[in-house]
Amino acid sequence: MEPEQHNQEACTRWQSSVAKEYAVPIAIVIAGFMLAVSYYLVQTGAGNGARFAVQNAPASELEEVVLPMKGVELPVTWGDLGRQLVDAGAIDPVKMAALYKDRGGFPAEYRKLLEQEGNGKIVMTRENAGYFLNLLWALGLANKNSILEDKKEMMNPAYGALPPASGFASTGGWTIANGDAMEHYNMHALITLTVEQQKLVDKVSRNIFRPCCGNSTHFPDCNHGMAMLGLLELMASQGVSESDMYKAALAVNSYWFPDTYLTIAMYMQQKGVAWEAVSPKEMLGEKYSSGAGFQNISSQVNVPSSQGVGGGCGVDAGAPVAPTQQSGCGV
Repeated sequence: MEPEQHNQEACTRWQSSVAKEYAVPIAIVIAGFMLAVSYYLVQTGAGNGARFAVQNAPASELEEVVLPMKGVELPVTWGDLGRQLVDAGAIDPVKMAALYKDRGGFPAEYRKLLEQEGNGKIVMTRENAGYFLNLLWALGLANKNSILEDKKEMMNPAYGALPPASGFASTGGWTIANGDAMEHYNMHALITLTVEQQKLVDKVSRNIFRPCCGNSTHFPDCNHGMAMLGLLELMASQGVSESDMYKAALAVNSYWFPDTYLTIAMYMQQKGVAWEAVSPKEMLGEKYSSGAGFQNISSQVNVPSSQGVGGGCGVDAGAPVAPTQQSGCGV
């Protein structure tokens, strides 16, 4: 059973400026002319600042704040998890490389994450966000964790799939494993958490939503949810605090759903709150980041369109695209 799809592209309305008669003061005429030009730029998409309303900061500035070109350093190291995933069969390196054949090839730095041990902090960028989406998806799917055993969510027989959990995008969509994805689902002890670490993952996962549907990370029925679960497990295992987990998760979600978080940043800007000052926990919550929540937010602002990772739920979502609408969570 496919989860309900909430997210739709918001429609915007603009009012035209009406020219005044000759008696209108020159200053007002000039102001009207400038507004008309700005309106034209927004409507036609011309110029870097055309995505947002004219009374706000240029789009390029806001985009750099939300999606830094240099990337964001996450508070974790990848270690040899890639090699473990390959050894377990959760990732078939040949299939993974073939996936990127039509995307300019499989870079050496990508291959290294599957074959060698990485001791440096993960740096997520606009370019590699899709690749890390797939790596973390594999981790979240394969790592043994009680969240994947929840009979009210992933293992709920009411969804009709046999075996349970096999009909979701996060499971049925993982096509680059050795064998069927369900042969690896919740099967490999890649990250072992303490009781307290598991409680933290459980708590935080319930408050991180994604705009492709209405579910939290605790119900990882799509690739983004499963990947975020993998990231939370990784962060908890390396002692990352709750507040830093939310901070990292917001940065990651922003690269995975660029249009969504540029729009939310625009909304907060209109409220007088800079993106640097927002509460990551609040932004990731249902009010802002769920499908329905984001639909409500986007209806109140001019929706941006940015270069970033596609919002689809298949392994091909790792290709950099220019999404204007995030797709749903169905297989």
